[in-house]
Amino acid sequence: MRYTLALLVVDRPTVLSHVAGLISRRRFNIKSIAAGATDEPGVTRITLVVDCGEEMIEQVMKQLAKLVDVVKVADLTAVPSINRDMALIKVKALPEKRTQIVDIVNIFRARIVDVTRDTMVIEATGEVEKIDALCEVMAEHGIIEIARTGLIAVSRGPAPLKDLPVKID
Repeated sequence: MRYTLALLVVDRPTVLSHVAGLISRRRFNIKSIAAGATDEPGVTRITLVVDCGEEMIEQVMKQLAKLVDVVKVADLTAVPSINRDMALIKVKALPEKRTQIVDIVNIFRARIVDVTRDTMVIEATGEVEKIDALCEVMAEHGIIEIARTGLIAVSRGPAPLKDLPVKID
């Protein structure tokens, strides 16, 4: 099963590698990992999507919580949450196909952020399935390159990660 975990960590250079190392040492597959700043100075938020069995996710969370620089761990899988991925998709865009590409981009509520003589770059934000579907449709036009952020997520309503005060040594 796929689980979405949110972590608050102290903003130090080795934290991300320690988190990824802990997951990989237990032979779980990291489907997505994204890290970014928070509203708290010195605190980074990591959103981690991991494949593991239901019986193992609690153990993974306990192990993550034991890491020195991890402040808080929350499982967003079972709580109502907003999940988003962002992608930049560079496609072949010959002049006779551009109108068709623009129509597809509009259907997916994406946008074109760059146009050259032979290519277009599409920016799309949404649920992972939406981005996957857009990539599938764009494959017919010839995808040159894709860059994706990985999943980011926040809970709806009161934030599980805000339940405890952030303490940094």
